[in-house]
Amino acid sequence: MASEAAVSVMNASPLNASPLNARQSHLLDQLQAAGHELSGQDLHARLRSTPHCMGLATVYRHLRQLQQRGLVRCRHLPSGEALYAPTERDEHHLTCVDCGRTLPLRACPMHDVHLQPQQLEGFRLLFHTLEFFGICASCQERQDVP
Repeated sequence: MASEAAVSVMNASPLNASPLNARQSHLLDQLQAAGHELSGQDLHARLRSTPHCMGLATVYRHLRQLQQRGLVRCRHLPSGEALYAPTERDEHHLTCVDCGRTLPLRACPMHDVHLQPQQLEGFRLLFHTLEFFGICASCQERQDVP
């Protein structure tokens, strides 16, 4: 089932008044067990041969609902592919805009940043993401070759 951290986030929010349904819990469990980000199609493929099989549109609908609850984060690669992970896995990335190579950052530089209530303008924070974009060393070398 969903982790204690995820459940505490879920219970802290008025948007999360209702418990997770079985499909949402199973998707969250799959993301937590994976140890790395997964696309909606990756999740769909993992579920195909299980009793928890669901259609691709259903996977994406439940991922969106989990994201709205602050339990799942989504990041988009330069290719347009969306990758999902539980928000409790605080992972940020360097991404090459040429080849799409992605490297995780070792630490989050945002942990010591605190927004003042007036900066939030009524927003209730759920999670944050941070990604830097650039050109990796391999692509730089390839681009420099005449």
